[in-house]
Amino acid sequence: MSRQRSGPGASRGTPARVTAAATRGGRPGVFVQSPRPDIYVALLGISLGAIVIGCLFLILVLNSYGYSTKPTP
Repeated sequence: MSRQRSGPGASRGTPARVTAAATRGGRPGVFVQSPRPDIYVALLGISLGAIVIGCLFLILVLNSYGYSTKPTP
């Protein structure tokens, strides 16, 4: 059970759409359309790809020097 709100908006009642959604079993609140991907999402994908390729090249270089993850006795 949640606490009652206190503050400037506490005297307002619960909106009818929230009450109706709660009684129907749905999620209360206002639904908004999710944002579309833009150039920054593409740049994040490119940077992730660059990091993965860089890690693969690092593994290849370390293997050329005989690098291993197992300790030598």
